[in-house]
Amino acid sequence: MPHSRSPSSLLPSSLSLKLGKKWKEYQGMSNWNGLLDPLDENLRAEILRYGHFVEAAYKSFEFDHSSPNYATCKFPKSTLFERCGLHNTGYKVTKHLRATSGIKLPSWVDKAPSWVARKSSYVGYVAVCNNKEEIKRLGRRDIVVAFRGTTTCLEWFENLRATLTHVSSVTAAEENGAMVESGFLSLYTSAISDNPSFMSLQEMVREEIGRILKSYEGENLSLTITGHSLGAALATLTAYDVRNYFLRAPPVTVISFGGPRVGNRRFRQRLERQGTKVLRIVNSDDVITKVPGFVFDDVEKSGGDVADSGSVHVASFQRWVQKRVEEVQWLLYSEVGEELRLCSRDSPYLRGVNIATCHDLNTYLHLVDGFVSSTCPFRSTARRFLQH
Repeated sequence: MPHSRSPSSLLPSSLSLKLGKKWKEYQGMSNWNGLLDPLDENLRAEILRYGHFVEAAYKSFEFDHSSPNYATCKFPKSTLFERCGLHNTGYKVTKHLRATSGIKLPSWVDKAPSWVARKSSYVGYVAVCNNKEEIKRLGRRDIVVAFRGTTTCLEWFENLRATLTHVSSVTAAEENGAMVESGFLSLYTSAISDNPSFMSLQEMVREEIGRILKSYEGENLSLTITGHSLGAALATLTAYDVRNYFLRAPPVTVISFGGPRVGNRRFRQRLERQGTKVLRIVNSDDVITKVPGFVFDDVEKSGGDVADSGSVHVASFQRWVQKRVEEVQWLLYSEVGEELRLCSRDSPYLRGVNIATCHDLNTYLHLVDGFVSSTCPFRSTARRFLQH
C-alpha cells in the first residue's frame, strides 16, 4: 500500500495560499459552488492541509499489539505534529480524543489477548490555530477536530452494525425521524461506566470545544472537522452534535475522505437546516463509500419530472418501489453534503486497482493533488505523495 510523503510545512510558503476575506467560500458557505469542477487551487491546498491533519491521527496511534500502550496516542500534545512530520502548522493540539465501543462482549473474550477486547481507543485530537500569521492567512482562528479510520477489533464490529437508529441520544432536540448508523452512534456516545475518567467521545468533544469557544470568545472562529473512513462518519456525527449543542456555534465544516454513509434522509435534511457544510472526497473505485445500506433518493427527486413527461406507468411503478423501500427504513441511507468525486484509474502512478489501495488515505491525497476537472482528470505536474 502507498505511503504519503508529508510536507515539511503546512504554512503558506508550501501548500496554502491566502484566503483572507474569502475564507467562508472555501469553508463551503456557498456549497463550494464553482470551486469543485475544475478544482480551485486554494481549495485543493486546503483539502490537502486537512488531509495531513487526519494523517497525523493515524501516525500518532500506537498500532503495536504487544505494547502496553496499544491503542493510545504515542506522542504528547506539545510535540504531536512535529513527531508526525508536520512542522510549522500554525496549530497546537489541545486534546487527545478517545472513542469507546458500546458492544457487550461475551464472557469467553476474557481468555483472548487483551487487545482483542480493547473498548476505548485513541481516535484523534482537537487542535486550534495559534499562529498570528496563519490566523491572518486563514481570515479567522480555525479549530480542527481530526479523526483516524478503523483500527481496533471492536471498531470493525461496530462498523458492521449497519442498521439505522434514532439519533436522539446525541441531542435532546426534536429529531423528526433523523436516524444514523448504529455502530457509528455507539462509538460516539458510549462511555466506560466503571471508569468515570473515560468519558464518551461526545462528552470529550463538547467539553473541549466549549472550553475553546469560551477562551476565544468574540474572535472570528471556524470549526473544521475532518476524518477518513470511520473517522469521516465520526466527523459528520460530531458536526451534527456541535451545531445542536452550542447555541452560538461558529461555522462548522466537515472535510471527509473515503467516508461510508452515515444517516437517513431526515438526518441529511437536519444537517442542511443547521447550516453544517459537508464536503465528501470520494474515490469512485472505493467500495467503502458505497456502504452501508442503500440510497433511494431518485424517486423523490425525479418522480415529478417523469409524470410530467407523460410516463404515467413509469411514475406509478416508481412510487410503488418507493413505498416498498420505505418499509425497510432501517437500511435506507442518504448521501450528505457536496461531493468531490475522484477515480484511482485516472492516476498514471497507481499500479493496479484493489480494495485496500482505493480506500487508503494516501491514495485520496494523491488523487486530490492530481485532479483537475471532470474533463481533465489528472494533471502532469501533480505531486506524487506516494512511495512503493
